Amino acid sequence: MPRETGQKVVATNRKARHDYTIEDTYEAGLVLTGTEVKSLREGRASLVDGYAFIEGGEMWLDAVHIPEYTEGTWNNHAPRRKRKLLLHKQEIVKISHRTSQGGYTLVPLQIYFSGGRAKVEIAVAKGKREYDKRHALRERQDKREADRAMASRKNLGD
Repeated sequence: MPRETGQKVVATNRKARHDYTIEDTYEAGLVLTGTEVKSLREGRASLVDGYAFIEGGEMWLDAVHIPEYTEGTWNNHAPRRKRKLLLHKQEIVKISHRTSQGGYTLVPLQIYFSGGRAKVEIAVAKGKREYDKRHALRERQDKREADRAMASRKNLGD
């Protein structure tokens, strides 16, 4: 069987970009069991409540929901278990220093397959305040209206 190439996105956390200001992103490998990989290949996962943390010099991903594999047997995995992330030691130290500062957290942005291996994109993020969220929504809406007006103006000129 030929090896997979390219990148196949399984799940994205769209709410994270709304709730947090993304500072840095890192790609990390995931330590998974066989049934978790099969469930991910079916495109079933949810990052909504997920978060990452550093414990004992290792990075962990918690509260990410990967549902049980439907064809699995008695040795199926727990859907919301703690999963180890694979990063270089220097990256973990760098991330640890960033998150020790007040207000920073680690948020998973997406899970995907790259070259046949499951990866997760982790972001060092700072929580947005309510007025920041409203301001960002307003800017997006204004830009959309301006683009519409320019497009309709262009169509009238034709």
